[in-house]
Amino acid sequence: MQALHESWIALKLGGVMMIPLALLAVIATGIMLEKAVLYWRYARLSNELLTLVETYGFAWESLEQQLTRLNPRSYFHRFFSVVLGNRSRPAWWTESRAADEAQLIETSLSRRLWVLETIVTAAPLLGLMGTIGGMMHAFQLIGGKGLVNPIGVTGGVAQALIATALGLLIALIALFGFNYFSRLQAQTMDEMERLGTRLIDHIRLDQQENGHEAA
Repeated sequence: MQALHESWIALKLGGVMMIPLALLAVIATGIMLEKAVLYWRYARLSNELLTLVETYGFAWESLEQQLTRLNPRSYFHRFFSVVLGNRSRPAWWTESRAADEAQLIETSLSRRLWVLETIVTAAPLLGLMGTIGGMMHAFQLIGGKGLVNPIGVTGGVAQALIATALGLLIALIALFGFNYFSRLQAQTMDEMERLGTRLIDHIRLDQQENGHEAA
């Protein structure tokens, strides 16, 4: 309780800029939690499915069985389902449909990351505005006869320091979150592209074998 009370006192000392800074902190936290849940639930790939796709000679029925174990909203389920649904068509057609689906998935993964990137820049600037406001308040209390209100001056300096510190803290957290989830997005898309290439190669091999049998 003592820590909460001290935190509340610090927020009050920070001045009006603490309101937008607190809002940015809530938004950044919400986005990072949302991204963590999204990757945990919809962007994970089981070892069994990964091993199967890495094997060129797998049966398509085995892939269908593995997909039934994935969440229907899983990004890999969506991507593999597009390939499976178009595997009887020419390979270039299937590859084009898979690329379109991958583009939609990448758009979904990158959603709201720009907000984190904006917070990285905006939070220190808001903290700086709080600093300027606090210092102006402190200087106003220094009259022509010198320091007339020491407590007020120290309060203004405290407001300046608290706003700056909080702005930098929020920016750092948002920066780490942005970089981490941007890296996860790149890794997910690279894995999807690599596995998609395996599937397209499998389709081409099947079509070549069928062509030789027909000949």
